[in-house]
Amino acid sequence: MTFANVGTLGALPGRRDDLVAILLGPMPELRTSGCLLYEVGIDDGSPDTVFVAELWESEDAHRSSLQLDSVRASIEKAMPLLSGEMGGFSFDVVGSPLRD
Repeated sequence: MTFANVGTLGALPGRRDDLVAILLGPMPELRTSGCLLYEVGIDDGSPDTVFVAELWESEDAHRSSLQLDSVRASIEKAMPLLSGEMGGFSFDVVGSPLRD
């Protein structure tokens, strides 16, 4: 069953774009580890928040991805830019009218 993880990351004031740049950096292992979608977004109404939507082949694939070298390196770079405010949710996807 497909697994979705959708969340927000709070950035330190004025550091949102730096955080976005890290999240958009190369992580070639994501695709081969079961990541189907990884979208990073912003909203000018929330200048210190980054939105991330992920779709994975399974929850295990998502969990395992956290051990990938490229993902761990991105997390390490991003940590000093985070305010500690995080939100979101995860769920098992039951279907979509856009996919078979």
